[in-house]
Amino acid sequence: MKIPIIIVSGYLGAGKTTFLRRIIENLDKIRKKIAIIMNEFGEIAIDAQIIKGKAIDIIELQGGCVCCSLTGEFEYAIKELKQKVKPEYIIVETTGIAEPDALLLNLENIEEVILDNIITIVDCDSMIRFPEIGYTGRVQVEMADFILLNKIDLVNNEDLKSIEKKIKSINDRAIIFKTKFCNGNLDYSLFFGYFIEKEVKKREFVHHDEIYDSIYLEIEGVLDRYKFEELLGNLPREIYRGKGFVTFPEGNYLVNFVAGRLNYEKYEQKGNKLLFVGVDIAKYKEELYKKFKEILIHE
Repeated sequence: MKIPIIIVSGYLGAGKTTFLRRIIENLDKIRKKIAIIMNEFGEIAIDAQIIKGKAIDIIELQGGCVCCSLTGEFEYAIKELKQKVKPEYIIVETTGIAEPDALLLNLENIEEVILDNIITIVDCDSMIRFPEIGYTGRVQVEMADFILLNKIDLVNNEDLKSIEKKIKSINDRAIIFKTKFCNGNLDYSLFFGYFIEKEVKKREFVHHDEIYDSIYLEIEGVLDRYKFEELLGNLPREIYRGKGFVTFPEGNYLVNFVAGRLNYEKYEQKGNKLLFVGVDIAKYKEELYKKFKEILIHE
């Protein structure tokens, strides 16, 4: 029997991991045995560390993209889950630079699974600040069966209406939800059981690993919060996304940085582990490491 797969898509920092956290929080209502495959672009899986310990089986695929360079690892992960876990459903959280149609072509060659549906998370704030939807973002919206217009608290009503109009001009068949932190009093069991067939046109797919790269920094000690925010505010423009864990004098936090916008959430993990994603940014690693060391508080 084939295992249904749900693909969770959306650009960098839109809220895909937050959506997964909501799914996990509602497992008692969903009443299905779910396994998760998390694909992160970078040498360490920050998002998987957030989800771990939640009584759910997770396989991490990191350092590349499931729609191009990690296709073999993706197939192996599915077979391992089927053999060892026997889930009723697999949810795949793709990296923000993945194109769902490329992933679907890979799924066609994996006999163990069948596509249920595709859920795309849209960052409303980024849609207003950066209105030009790139090719990857457009494909993510086009392929979606459900769309969450997320972070609606960061835009006004007029902007939200224009975002919805733009999204519908790209995809007028998807069901749209408007959410804050991917939580709009949704019944998360509604995302299961559709098995929507899709026709994917073969084309020459971009290998994102050749365009994007990442920087991972791990710094011991306590950071000065004001200087940390100042440093992030002056990052090179090529760095679009940052996430990780930080320790300030007042406590430990999960931090998310998307195109200049910074968000904190109280978190139990101690220490400073930061992952940055962008275009041609590896050259900044030593410089950034030095700058973060300089904002440590020395007692």
